[in-house]
Amino acid sequence: MEAVVTKSEDSALTKLSDSLGTSEAALRLLISIFVGFPVVLFHRYYLYGKYPQLQHAYFFFAGLAIDYFNYGQDTLHTIATVLVVYAILNVFQGTIHGPIITLGFTMTYLLTGYFMTGTETYDIKWTMPQCVLTLRLSGLAFDLYDGCQPLESLSSENKKVALKQVPSFLEVLAYSFYPASFLVGPQFPMKRYQDFVSGILKDSEEGVLPDCLIPSLKRTLTGIGYLAVYQIGFAYINDDYLLNKEYEDLSFLLRCVVLGIWGHLALYKYISCWLMVEGVCIASGITYNGKDEKGNSKWDGLSNVDLKVFEGATVFNHYVESFNINTNHWVAQYVYKRLKFLGNKYFSQLGVLIFLAIWHGLHSGYYICFFLEFICLVMEKDLQSIINRNGNAALFLQRPGIKQLKWIILKTYTLVFMGYCMAPFVLLSYSKWWHVHKSVFLIGHILWMPWMIYRPIVKKLLPPKAHTS
Repeated sequence: MEAVVTKSEDSALTKLSDSLGTSEAALRLLISIFVGFPVVLFHRYYLYGKYPQLQHAYFFFAGLAIDYFNYGQDTLHTIATVLVVYAILNVFQGTIHGPIITLGFTMTYLLTGYFMTGTETYDIKWTMPQCVLTLRLSGLAFDLYDGCQPLESLSSENKKVALKQVPSFLEVLAYSFYPASFLVGPQFPMKRYQDFVSGILKDSEEGVLPDCLIPSLKRTLTGIGYLAVYQIGFAYINDDYLLNKEYEDLSFLLRCVVLGIWGHLALYKYISCWLMVEGVCIASGITYNGKDEKGNSKWDGLSNVDLKVFEGATVFNHYVESFNINTNHWVAQYVYKRLKFLGNKYFSQLGVLIFLAIWHGLHSGYYICFFLEFICLVMEKDLQSIINRNGNAALFLQRPGIKQLKWIILKTYTLVFMGYCMAPFVLLSYSKWWHVHKSVFLIGHILWMPWMIYRPIVKKLLPPKAHTS
């Protein structure tokens, strides 16, 4: 099923997308993001703080219209999922069966969608908002389960979002179709939505609108800037370039550098989208996050990327901390912490990465990407621990000149090897990502996979010892 549009609308969008060098689906998505601004601003000026049911209805029908504009009758997949999950929540409220069945159902529905609609490339289709919905409704089920547990058994984070009763059906629909974030995220708990609708999330006195438009504009313009860099960069270094002979004819070192630049640009596509969506969320007021030490309002409650950490990354963990923050927070709270029964943090981390790979789709590239991330982080954390326990090595790396050289080496390392990790994630199919990995002689596999073999040598060269002058 495809979006139902008039012939003139289809022709106009097709021509515009062709002139911009993008797909019509991507253009519809971009239009939908910016349509979010008048939607949330109307709510901000006319419905903010009003009767909750009216706000729920407004958000639901606005989100439904945006979804239909993008995916036509495929919007029924979202509605069907909400209907089934709402029934599950009411039948199994307060028991562990609720979140388990909800997660099982939503993931099965999502994977079926991937299987039925999948191609050799990444396509913008109804499975994209469906993957957002999968986490959103599964998180809701876990929050309802936590709300029925003894308060002392919950972590401080779980206490903030736990729910005592199942929300109304209209409320769940509005939460699922919240127009500022249902297409691509960010994730947020039902409790934040409820606080927003009730008027708790605000930085001003009663009856005064939140002062969030300037922060919204800044974030949106930043997103547009990243989108421009992505579009310009990918005009020269794109997916096809990595697969043609021109790339293969480059020297090995230059191939590594180009791969790193390509991977960085690929990430800009996601960053630009998240920044613009965050701008819409900020304009709505739902991102209010208290005040800083100077008494200024913070609007970073749904920030999905920390640009300072991301652009300054010198270790792979910086990328984990700064990229797709809300999804990482979701899996930490609802997957990682609930796998503690495995008794090993590495098993829990592996479980998280397997979950993320499955959630993203069925292509081999997703599984290779997260596998590489796992072995990379294991080596990185282990090596850092070995160096820190050797006082002389740690001090040497902080010396003037050495410290700057270390930064340059690590910055180059993260740039190049992030591109290596991103190749399977972006190219998806085995024939494509394997071709790129072979072109740089499997440098990532060679560096990370044998770590446990040469780790004893590193430990012997850097034994634990205090600093000696």
